[in-house]
Amino acid sequence: MPLADNGRMPSAASPASPPLRLLAIETSTDTLSVAVGGGVPGDAPWQHTGPGAAQASATLLPVVQSLLTQAGWALRELDALVFARGPGSFTGLRTACAVAQGLAYGAQGAGRAGGVPVLPVDTLLALAEEARHQRALAGQAPPRVIAALLDARMDEMYVALYACGPLGLDPVPLQPPRLCAPADLGEWLQRGLPQALAPGDCLLAGNVFPSYGAQFSDLAGERQTALPTAAALLRLAPALLAAGRAVAAHEALPLYVRDKVAQTTAERERLRLEQLVRLSAPVSAVTPLDA
Repeated sequence: MPLADNGRMPSAASPASPPLRLLAIETSTDTLSVAVGGGVPGDAPWQHTGPGAAQASATLLPVVQSLLTQAGWALRELDALVFARGPGSFTGLRTACAVAQGLAYGAQGAGRAGGVPVLPVDTLLALAEEARHQRALAGQAPPRVIAALLDARMDEMYVALYACGPLGLDPVPLQPPRLCAPADLGEWLQRGLPQALAPGDCLLAGNVFPSYGAQFSDLAGERQTALPTAAALLRLAPALLAAGRAVAAHEALPLYVRDKVAQTTAERERLRLEQLVRLSAPVSAVTPLDA
């Protein structure tokens, strides 16, 4: 089989080929999301949503087996294993990566030479796709740009910026995933948006609004609550596979963005004092983001 332009084995089916058989795993947040399907428009995947975090490691494999059984597919028959690589919960990312690698290698023992290709997908791209899909189901026009905002705890957010058109999201981000303080969101958007666009043209999508929304309440732009889902990964997968993004199991690695998972006592105390100062400051004393 010829290699794709990037030197990797192509994994996607041609338009005349049978529908893809895909398994998608999303464990980047406190919600476990798993789906099995083809990723084509109108496809109704077999899917599961439940508690994630520490519980994901215990329930993920039984859920995968159950969904494959419902679909009538064997592991070795899959065209790809899709997982959200991050950023997100460190434990969740390691769980998804380990399970994807283990299943991919396990297919070799079931008679699949070379195992099953693995497709790592940015968590924030899946979040943006879920927000876009929700709007499409509601009959709303797609936004021009989506800012994907995921709670990173420790008074920070994971953020990335994606262009969106009538045919869907551009998987290449306008601004790649990074950490951002909630109070710095306006400045980050102004730097990242194309010159012809203003913050009001951007949909802010994610799970950060209850925790941090007050810190950027004066920022223009519609807000939409959304989480990354396995169904979103399925919808993204065909185009990413056609672009040669699948990798061998040993190349499937998490994207952490943050290198540090714990704060020192001094850092926690500093953040506590800063939060107390913000909460006690009169509204007139708060500096606007665009000052």
